Amino acid sequence: MSLRTSNKYGKISITDDAVAMVCSQAASECYGVVELVSRRLSDNLNRVWGKAQYGKGIKIATVDNLMFIEVFVILKHGVNIEAVKESIKECIIYTAQTFTGMRVKHCNVNVVGIRV
Repeated sequence: MSLRTSNKYGKISITDDAVAMVCSQAASECYGVVELVSRRLSDNLNRVWGKAQYGKGIKIATVDNLMFIEVFVILKHGVNIEAVKESIKECIIYTAQTFTGMRVKHCNVNVVGIRV
């Protein structure tokens, strides 16, 4: 599925994979994030075959020009989990809305583990 909008420049279509790739990069740069964890079978198969993993750890769903984002991360030991989760959430929402020009309805950050 893809995000679609139109403005004075014409019709714009952005794939969910492109949005996931941008959000994945933004989340990986947040303080306290060690790694994003893939939750799709295709990501795991690409990892086995050594292919690039774009949008790893991000699931995007679009309904009526609203985005629903799920993020799966492993955090660094010793950080304040709630503060880092909130920071990741705000960063993802800002990045997605700036990149697409559309509204993020919900962003859920799932902490899968803690790594030393």
